Amino acid sequence: MQRILSDQLPYQAGRPVTLSGWIHRRRLLKSVAFLILRDRAGLAQVVVAEPHARAALDRLGEETVVRITGQVRENPAAPGGFEVVQPVIEPLSDPAEPPPVELHRPQLNAGLSTLLDHAPVTLRHPSWRRVFEVSAAVVSGFRGALTESGFTEIHTPKLVASATESGANVFSLDYFGTRAYLAQSPQLYKQMMVGVFERVFEVGPVFRAEPHDTSRHLAQYTSLDAELGFIGDHRDVMAVVHKAIGGMVAGVSTVDAVVPEAIPEVHFADAVRMVGEALGEDLSAEPDLAPAHERWLGEWAAREYGSDFLFVTGYPLAKRPFYTHPEPGREGYTNSFDLLYRGVEVVTGGQRLHRYGDYLAALAERGEPADQYEPYLQAFRYGMPPHGGFAIGLERFVARLLGLPNVRQAALFPRDLHRLTP
Repeated sequence: MQRILSDQLPYQAGRPVTLSGWIHRRRLLKSVAFLILRDRAGLAQVVVAEPHARAALDRLGEETVVRITGQVRENPAAPGGFEVVQPVIEPLSDPAEPPPVELHRPQLNAGLSTLLDHAPVTLRHPSWRRVFEVSAAVVSGFRGALTESGFTEIHTPKLVASATESGANVFSLDYFGTRAYLAQSPQLYKQMMVGVFERVFEVGPVFRAEPHDTSRHLAQYTSLDAELGFIGDHRDVMAVVHKAIGGMVAGVSTVDAVVPEAIPEVHFADAVRMVGEALGEDLSAEPDLAPAHERWLGEWAAREYGSDFLFVTGYPLAKRPFYTHPEPGREGYTNSFDLLYRGVEVVTGGQRLHRYGDYLAALAERGEPADQYEPYLQAFRYGMPPHGGFAIGLERFVARLLGLPNVRQAALFPRDLHRLTP
């Protein structure tokens, strides 16, 4: 008999069925036992009254994989309103050892370190598995929104020869006797590909050897990147961000989140002035926003505009990469932006330089030799359109979407200062 999933039981009332999955929970009473089976679709209740079936169940612990054949009957008290009776229970794995945490509980009652140490098992819990179902839906929404807008998906190298994109915080490794590095982002490659496809995006890992031990940083995370050509300025990029975020949220029907029709925005100079006045601090010389400043701005956007999202534009050139386009008529600022979501930065982007001469000048201004960027600069010697792009940290976005207190809860097997396993 072909296997069905637990959510199909309502369509099989009165019929024999076969279910397969994990023993999620056993309730062994004197005259009857109840087995809760877990599969990818949910939970199903199995009533075990026959002596031979009861004897089989007594030998099988929770998390043992089994196949169950039985009859479906209606029971409003059962998960989904239906249950399986008269079961034949066949183990498909050795009897499982007791799991490190009680997976049948509604919530995982253990510290985050314990949960991460035992992730191959604890990730089976429905509440934690749901995080990654949401993550998959978010990525699907991102891909759908950009594909619909004429973008081509690309896949760029994660092993690179130069560590010059954004400083020294990179992971180095031996590459057949030559020093190589794990890519901090696909930035330089996706810009080159604007000269090929005009509009590109990528979903892939990036690596940051930054010594941050916070609830919002990872050493490896998944970046949702996009780059587009023939723009007027950074506002054309912000419009694509708006559409991408809308697609990401719309793909998650189980989460109550709203992307406003127009996302409010504030210039960096105005943002630091407002935050400084509110917190009694002089932030006039600050080149960036601290987490506390982002939180204040998130609360301000929610209060003034009823929006969980806020664009902060015009970041100072001192805190933006060399390829960032300056803001016309406003020295020291740039055509760049961050998108804050519930008071945390989740998107960074902006307009890029696109003229070869401007790149040479920008690199000279920062004291960096142009020859280190020769493969990258080659694209600009042969004509590149005005362009810009953005990057979204998937785990941080999902953590904000679901209200998770730590970004590690949105990473399957997180990598940080202290964790390289499992």
